[in-house]
Amino acid sequence: MNVWIAIAVTAVGCYLVKYLGLAAPAGLLERPLVKRLAALLPVALLAALTAQQTFSDGRHLMLDAKAAGVTAAAVALVLRAPFLLVVGVAVAVTAGVRALGG
Repeated sequence: MNVWIAIAVTAVGCYLVKYLGLAAPAGLLERPLVKRLAALLPVALLAALTAQQTFSDGRHLMLDAKAAGVTAAAVALVLRAPFLLVVGVAVAVTAGVRALGG
């Protein structure tokens, strides 16, 4: 039963957050700080999610094939490779490290 309570609380919380966003005055949304936060917050959340999924198994820090793939992708990005090539490099390096037993 606790799962259903958590689902209900999450659903209500999501609805309230959505409502607060729609009920916010237009003047508040036009402030430079709010605009900057709205632009940067999704990037920060995506980076945190990527780091957590790449370097953790839920309880411990892990450096495995995923970390090698993300590192290779970062190098490709620094070298200004096209996005499709960045993804391909990450996949190839991750697969290579896993094939080598890492």
